[in-house]
Amino acid sequence: MRDNPTPERLSPRAILETLVAFPTVSRDTNLPLIDWVDDYLASHGIESHRHWHEDGTKAALFAHVGPKISGGVVLSGHTDVVPVDGQAWDTDPFVVIEKDGRLYGRGTCDMKGFDALAIWALVEAHYAEVERPLQLALSYDEEVGCTGAPPMIEAMQGVLPKASAVIVGEPSTMQAVTGHKGGLGWMTHLHGFEVHSSILHTGVSAVMNAGPLLVWANAQNAAGQASEPNPLAVDFEPHWSTWHVGQIEGGTAHNITAKDCEFAMSVRLVPGDDAGVLEEAYRAAVVGVEAGMKAIRPETGITLTPFFNVPPLVPEPEGEAEGIVRRITGDNAIHVVSYATEAGQFQEAGYSAVVCGPGDIAQAHQPNEFIEISQFQAGQDFLARLIDLLKGD
Repeated sequence: MRDNPTPERLSPRAILETLVAFPTVSRDTNLPLIDWVDDYLASHGIESHRHWHEDGTKAALFAHVGPKISGGVVLSGHTDVVPVDGQAWDTDPFVVIEKDGRLYGRGTCDMKGFDALAIWALVEAHYAEVERPLQLALSYDEEVGCTGAPPMIEAMQGVLPKASAVIVGEPSTMQAVTGHKGGLGWMTHLHGFEVHSSILHTGVSAVMNAGPLLVWANAQNAAGQASEPNPLAVDFEPHWSTWHVGQIEGGTAHNITAKDCEFAMSVRLVPGDDAGVLEEAYRAAVVGVEAGMKAIRPETGITLTPFFNVPPLVPEPEGEAEGIVRRITGDNAIHVVSYATEAGQFQEAGYSAVVCGPGDIAQAHQPNEFIEISQFQAGQDFLARLIDLLKGD
């Protein structure tokens, strides 16, 4: 009888090439990628668990190696990528191409580079028989508002021993990012009343009534820029919570008062600002505009539909996750970023969290996205040293 062959331990580069080949754009399924990771970990005797999206088309995956005790370290990444539609790529975006010291491909930087390294590290930690656990958490739908991480984090509770530190591997050029902005967003739908524009005073233009809300947002930004930063926001650029509308749609013709107008209003909030207060302020502005609409036509109005809510990452005094990263990298500088990540969601769930991953965020979402090979190697070196720490070396 022949013994079972020893399973192959893939290199980070080989894992990256496999992950990039799965076109896991957020609008599509990520299940082929999740199936592959599940099978690969299982081939090494590592059990993984899934949390399914409610429609069954996507899943998060999490796993644990080492002793079944609490206090481990989580390596966290997302599996979805942004679309390539309309972008001018020089190569196939779903094939890793090496050129001039870079690895090109959709997700190489954001963030399948880190995902590949984390999968590699989990297998290596398994064979190293670490004394302190290492966990892997791969989410879905990060790119559409970080909506996949909270249910995944909830599902992890009671299934895996609770870790005490989380390293979210978003591209930070391997710097220790200890704070980032959060975000709130509302789809805003104004329902007007159509009349010929020559008698516009008898109708309600949804487009023209959107204007005061855009003016309000600009006023909030101006007031924020003129304000003194709160103590937790001093290191951010810009230092205030910023309001933004990136797209707006509405109207039927130039001579008809618009029946409908829709846009997404969002705010990126700095740590220290209260999300509830900001939401109340926007809702109050909406109520004021709506009252003017209804005074002309009672059947008009404004509907708000929340579509994302991501808490900021608040710097932790003597945070455990930060301490681990600083010990390995030697980076003692203060780094904060204005984009949001799943780190704030882990922190909100009671974990110490930090952002540290290979690559430069400037390459994320771009045509010809790439990660420097030197950054990819730096990420591997970092995780190798993390495994040594978990071994007690």
